[in-house]
Amino acid sequence: MPKGAGKTVAQNKKAYHDYFIEDTYETGIVLQGTEIKAIRAGRANLKDSYARIQNGEVWLYSMHISPYEQGNRYNHDPLRTRKLLLHKREIAKLIGETKETGFALVPLKLFMKDGYAKILLGLARGKKKYDKREDLKKKEAKRDIERAFRDRQKM
Repeated sequence: MPKGAGKTVAQNKKAYHDYFIEDTYETGIVLQGTEIKAIRAGRANLKDSYARIQNGEVWLYSMHISPYEQGNRYNHDPLRTRKLLLHKREIAKLIGETKETGFALVPLKLFMKDGYAKILLGLARGKKKYDKREDLKKKEAKRDIERAFRDRQKM
């Protein structure tokens, strides 16, 4: 694996179903004690997590990192709020964009890059129910076309 290429630890697949992803940002994350060991072991979950900007800082809520098994008393709270690391100009841009109604900050992926844990943060706009149905129809149609093409190749 080339240097700089990241190993995906956790993905938020539901985010792509519930939101239109307008833009993405690669952020660092502030961790405590044994959290990085638990992440390297693949014991993290982004489901139902979200980010919010408070006092000029970006905070990640509801991301679950399971306690490290050999960590005993040095373990952490699995659902604690964690700070995300971005440049000031990126935070200023995000503040302006999230002021608009319908935009949210959603973590899309947790990955390792050069030994550091990183989060791919998406600027997302919520989908309506009919948008979700339309996406499902497109996905099924694409799957049917691929299946028909594959069957035709076998003949």
